[in-house]
This record gives sequence, structure tokens and C-alpha cells, in this order.
Amino acid sequence: MPISPVKTRIPLTSFGHLVTEVKKQLFGIEAPASSELTGWRKYFNSYTQIGRRNYVLATYGVLAVTAAAFFMHRRNKKEDQTSSPTA
Repeated sequence: MPISPVKTRIPLTSFGHLVTEVKKQLFGIEAPASSELTGWRKYFNSYTQIGRRNYVLATYGVLAVTAAAFFMHRRNKKEDQTSSPTA
């Protein structure tokens, strides 16, 4: 059985934390301090819980707006078909 070079101190059920730990140990990539994050990266990042939450909320928001636009367009199309006279 192959042995991983990564020494995890966290449970394997947390995939996000596992990826962060692998980045740290294998590649030497450290998470930036919150004061180093500027601009939109301050609010949308994969290092903090708030940044991850904002990504999820933005994704759900885009899906909701897309679904609303689809259903509104579909409803308008049905109304146009019923109101147009058939010859």
C-alpha cells in the first residue's frame, strides 16, 4: 500500500481542509493573512470560512436569477401564444 508524504492532522472528512493541508505540506503554499487580502479577494477566497460562504451564496444567487429569468420568459411566451389570433 502506498504511503502518502502528507502527514494529516485533520479528519479526512473535511475535503477543503485536506486540500489546504496538502498545499501547505507538498507545495509550501501558505494561506495569506486576512490583512493581505484586498479588493474582491477579501470577500471571495478559499482560505476563510466567510470567503467560502460568499462563493456559495453567489453561486446560489446566480442559479436563482437564472431560474427566475427562465420561468418569466417561459410565462411570457405562453401568454403571447394564447393572445395571438389563429387564422
